[in-house]
Amino acid sequence: MKYKGWLLPPTLRDFHEGRIWLMEHSPFANHDIQYAIDKKYLHIIEGIQTRPRLRCNRCYNDKPQFFTMFDCSKCQQQCVYCRHCLSMGRVSSCMQLIIWRGPKAYRKRQHPLQWTGQLTELQQQAANELLESVKAGRCHLISAVCGAGKTELLFQPVQYALEKGMRVCIAAPRTDVVLELLPRFQKAFPETVIHAYYSGAPQQNGYAQLILATTHQLYRFEQAFDVMIVDEADAFPYSFDETLARAVKKAKTAKASTYFITATPSQTLIDQFKYCSSIPKRYHNNPLPVPRFSSLWGYEKSLKRGRLPRKLKVWIEERLTKKEPFLIFLPKVELLKIAMPLFQRIHANILAVHADDPERKEKVLQLRNEEIPGLVTTTILERGITIKNVQVAVVGAESAIFTGSALIQIAGRVGRHEAYAEGDVVFFHHGITIAMDEAREKIIYNNKVGFSQ
Repeated sequence: MKYKGWLLPPTLRDFHEGRIWLMEHSPFANHDIQYAIDKKYLHIIEGIQTRPRLRCNRCYNDKPQFFTMFDCSKCQQQCVYCRHCLSMGRVSSCMQLIIWRGPKAYRKRQHPLQWTGQLTELQQQAANELLESVKAGRCHLISAVCGAGKTELLFQPVQYALEKGMRVCIAAPRTDVVLELLPRFQKAFPETVIHAYYSGAPQQNGYAQLILATTHQLYRFEQAFDVMIVDEADAFPYSFDETLARAVKKAKTAKASTYFITATPSQTLIDQFKYCSSIPKRYHNNPLPVPRFSSLWGYEKSLKRGRLPRKLKVWIEERLTKKEPFLIFLPKVELLKIAMPLFQRIHANILAVHADDPERKEKVLQLRNEEIPGLVTTTILERGITIKNVQVAVVGAESAIFTGSALIQIAGRVGRHEAYAEGDVVFFHHGITIAMDEAREKIIYNNKVGFSQ
C-alpha cells in the first residue's frame, strides 16, 4: 500500500485489526492514520454517542451514573466522558474511535503443538467434546475441578482453530490468570505469535493470532475473534459487571461461539449451555484437599492490638519449619496492612499482595521460585495461581467476601502438583457460615463423584 512515495506500514494494520481504539492514542504517524482513513481502511465512530441514547462506544456502558460532564480544553465546550472505562484512557464526546476495515492480516495455518504431556481419560474426553463444538461452531461449557488440567485440554481445540486460520482469544477476569496462562501457551505453541493484554502489559509487536486477555481489555476489541474462550467466568468482576459480558460479545465475530471453563459454575451458567463437559477429578488422580475449620475468635481485635492469634502464629511457624510455601488470605486490604508487621516479626521475607500492588506479578514469581516463604493476600489470588507444595490459610473465612465458590477456588490452590498432591487448607473463622459448609461439602462431593468413575 503506497501513499505519496512511502509504504503504509503493515504494522498499522497488524495493530488496529480487530481493535476499537482512540484515534489520538494510535501509536502511528498522523499521515499514515489519515491515509488509512482516506482509503477507508480505518472507520471512524464517535467515542460517546448521544442518540438514540447515551452510550460509550468502547465499553458499551449506557448507565447515566457512569457519565460525567466537564469543561473540555480540546473543543472548548462542555463534553461528556465515560467513567466506566476511564482507566484505559478517557473517551469523551468530542473524541473519535477508529476501527480497521481494510485488508486483513495474513494468518498462518501451521501452528505446531510442542506439548508432550498425556491427557487423562477424562481430560481427553472433554478435549474431544470441546473440539467437536469448535468444529460445529456451537457454544460449550467445561466444568472441571481446580487442578483438573483445564489449560492442557485446551491445546488441541486451540491448535485446530489456529490451523483453520481462526483468531482465538482466551479471556479471564483477572490479570493473575492471564500471567499464569501465558508461559504455558508460549511453551506449547513456540511458533505462534501470542499476545497478552492486561493492565500494565508491555508493548507487543506483530500480528497475534492467539490472544490472552483480561475481560476488561476486551473493551478495546470489536469483531476480532473467531473463537472466544472465557476462563473462570464465575469470578469477580466478570460475574458482577454486565458490560464485561457485552465486551465478550462485542469482541467476537458474529458467527463465533463462546466457550466457558470454570471449576465453580453457577446453576445459571450451567442452564445456558446445551453442551457441557465435566471433569470431577484432578489430572494426577488424587482427591482434592478438604478444608478444615479452626476457630479464631476475636482475630480482628487481636490484630488491631498488635497481637498475632496463637493458632495462626503456630500454623505459620509450622510451615516455616517444614519449608512449605504458603498463602494467607485476609478479607480486606485494611486488615492486611495492619497485620503485615506482625507477620514480618515471624519472618522478615513474608510479603503482601493486593489488587493495586504494582509488584504483584514479581512477588508471586518470588514465591514460585522459593525466594520468599509466603504471601499474605486478599481474594485477588483465589484463582489462576499454581505454586508447588503451597499450603493455604483463610483468616476470617466467615466474611461475606469469601463466598462458597471463592473458598472452593482458594482450597483448590493446594495439592495441584503430582509430587505434592496433599496439603493443608485451614479456614480460620469467627463462626462457621453457610458458604464455608457449602465449599467443604462441594469438595467432598467432587471427590466422591471423581472416584466413583
